[in-house]
Amino acid sequence: MSATRHFLLAAGGTGGHMLPAYALAGELIARGHRVALVSDDRGLKIPGAPAEMETHVLPAGRVHGGPVGWLKAALAIRKGRRQAIDLIREFDPAVVVGFGGYPSLPSLLAAGATRRPRVLHEQNAVLGRVNRMMAPRVDAVAVAYRNIQRYPVGHEAKLHITGNPVRDEIIAIREDGFPPLPEDGIFRLLVVGGSLGATVLSEVVPAAIAMLPRALLDRLQVVQQCREDDLEAVRARYAELGVAAECASYIKDFPDRLRWAHMVIARAGASTVAELACAGRPAIFVPYPSAMDDHQTWNVVDLVEAGGAIAFQQSAFTPAEVAKHIQRMALEPGALEEAATRAASCGLPDATRDLADLVESLTAPPMMDVIRVGTPSRSAAVAGGVAATRAGDR
Repeated sequence: MSATRHFLLAAGGTGGHMLPAYALAGELIARGHRVALVSDDRGLKIPGAPAEMETHVLPAGRVHGGPVGWLKAALAIRKGRRQAIDLIREFDPAVVVGFGGYPSLPSLLAAGATRRPRVLHEQNAVLGRVNRMMAPRVDAVAVAYRNIQRYPVGHEAKLHITGNPVRDEIIAIREDGFPPLPEDGIFRLLVVGGSLGATVLSEVVPAAIAMLPRALLDRLQVVQQCREDDLEAVRARYAELGVAAECASYIKDFPDRLRWAHMVIARAGASTVAELACAGRPAIFVPYPSAMDDHQTWNVVDLVEAGGAIAFQQSAFTPAEVAKHIQRMALEPGALEEAATRAASCGLPDATRDLADLVESLTAPPMMDVIRVGTPSRSAAVAGGVAATRAGDR
């Protein structure tokens, strides 16, 4: 175990920011360190925080609403920065880690003012606004994808591919391997649409399944997450088709359902993409078209290029196209198994450990390498990310 250090984490108020922060906090605490986290009231209500981690709320304005909104945001950020400087002087962190979102900004600015090493973690394939602004100023940037977009040119040396932390239950699925599917076996389809479901999936997926041949319908089982308003209509449609289906507004036992599934249809949030890749499950992705900077479309590029998934823009997500893909994957010998292997090749099950190694490395002598990524495969991935960044920066 390394010497005890203090680490300050700062994250925005969404699950996408908070859950990776919780994962890193848990790993650092397990290594004997002390961790504090800064967010807003919304973020600290998200469950999953390690009990040993202390938490703080600091002012952080969101930059929107025209000149008046910008001024209010600047004043809030300035106030938050002053308070963060006091917190840093009292807590004395060896490193400050930002996970994106405006609530992370005051702490990152305060870390610069107090000359503390800074690390960013970006969970999406497009750097968010705060991470984009801070990337040139920090010591290291941890990303989840080779095809990273909006990364500032000239700062590639500080780029490290760690991946997005995933739950231990998901890593266990990877270790179990892909469930066998005999020629006449039950084909199991999991449909998820983010934390609240997605109406487009409720409309298109049952319509696509209605186009499948009867022989396939008879061996099909579906678990589908739906919006509350769509639940009864989706249930009725599957009952009409004679398809065994379970529909719910929230899937509580998601790891078990993912282990059960042969294929997944889903939105393309960072956590979902990371979990499907880590588990090794073929997927049809439908990126949310209103996502900031279209980041969900970019989140799936690595998986699609590897052959572990396909992606449809929502306008092209039609019943006929979905039915065609489901039928091919279910009936073509070896198609699912091959796609599962390719999906798993994109998974980074050691993301939490690698991120913690990177953060710890900034407290060590410069000769110490970072995050155990000196392996040829991971180093090549970093190089690939840099090349993709230069080619795709926009």
